[in-house]
Amino acid sequence: MTRRSLHRVVTAVLALTGLMAVTSIASAAGDAAKGEQLYASQKCSMCHSIAGKGNKKYPLDGVGGKLSAADLHEWLVNPDAQAAKKGEKPVMKMKSFKSLSADDLDSLVAYLQTLK
Repeated sequence: MTRRSLHRVVTAVLALTGLMAVTSIASAAGDAAKGEQLYASQKCSMCHSIAGKGNKKYPLDGVGGKLSAADLHEWLVNPDAQAAKKGEKPVMKMKSFKSLSADDLDSLVAYLQTLK
């Protein structure tokens, strides 16, 4: 392989890597937007508020900076265990969203992570 050919291969690999990174960032942003739509369609604001909109008893402002993606996911699929782990007995019992698809759960988590 000549030096010129090697340079072309390296350039192509770097360009492909950059394209993959941009696609990944766009995908994550799309997931968060879809998660925001899911938040609305699942009527999460009946129990939670964001920026003062919704039920003020359980605000989600800042939750993305407090909980990891894994913790947020666990709250969505197994809220009883998470509440017990936290040592609180909530006034209202949170419903489980484990019936949502994995993609929808990931999108909802991505949205909640934007709430910092």
